[in-house]
Amino acid sequence: MPSQRPPVSVGRVIDLHTHSNVSDGSDSPEEVVALAAAAGLSALALTDHDRQDGIGPARLAAARAGLKLVPGVEISCQHRGTMHMLVYFLEPGEGPLQDELARLQEARDTRNERLVARLAELGLPVSMEELVQESGGTGTGRPHVAAILVRKGLAGSVQDAFDRYLAKGRPAYVEKERLEPLTAIDLALESGALPVLAHPLSLGLGPRQLEAAVEELADAGLAGLEAVYGRYNIEERSSLAVMAARAGLAVTGGSDHHGTYKPDLTVGTGRGDLHVPDGVLAALEARLEA
Repeated sequence: MPSQRPPVSVGRVIDLHTHSNVSDGSDSPEEVVALAAAAGLSALALTDHDRQDGIGPARLAAARAGLKLVPGVEISCQHRGTMHMLVYFLEPGEGPLQDELARLQEARDTRNERLVARLAELGLPVSMEELVQESGGTGTGRPHVAAILVRKGLAGSVQDAFDRYLAKGRPAYVEKERLEPLTAIDLALESGALPVLAHPLSLGLGPRQLEAAVEELADAGLAGLEAVYGRYNIEERSSLAVMAARAGLAVTGGSDHHGTYKPDLTVGTGRGDLHVPDGVLAALEARLEA
């Protein structure tokens, strides 16, 4: 069963940022689609980290539910803060970005082995076997480690595990390979897809610095800015929408649903106040066809 059952939304709304257990969510791709249908969404993007194994199952489930499924992915980029790039309309298979994703998945496996070794040094017993069992064998990463630590009584919650051990700068953190932002944009465009900057406030920049960074990315081919993000308040969303307009970017939005790993964020509704109209997707589709 899906981890959460959201209230039904009114009107034709969408969610362009969700994760399944193919990467670091707790729900299967089919369960994410079921949550989207329950929320009354007309369209959904599945944007698992660095991989697209869930697109096929999600697409079949979406067709049965009468939803539009946007194939996507979320990529970690090299930056002094946390920069994530959402890529929309990326079809699974071969291609410039798709091939790079396959290489990044191999690098993630190596990182997990190093993470387990680091945990052992800290006296936190987590084996690769436990980690694979927790994740189901795909998209294994830090949220799965956090869940194991909680289950063993070594952390009070997933967030506590990150705050104490797994977040950047904490004792068990292991750096992972990331793409340069401009490289990610180029690969997305070469693959016939649209790159969008996810949750831009996570870059940790002041307003002027952020606007300068967004303009630089826009000049390089960035298509949109995720202004309507699940954890942002109305003032933050409004200021980011203005920033996007100044840079000539589309405004996008999504919940960043991860199921039980981010229990405050629900498909379609975020923390309860998320409303992304389907015109957002229409604007992106227009840019894709231009």
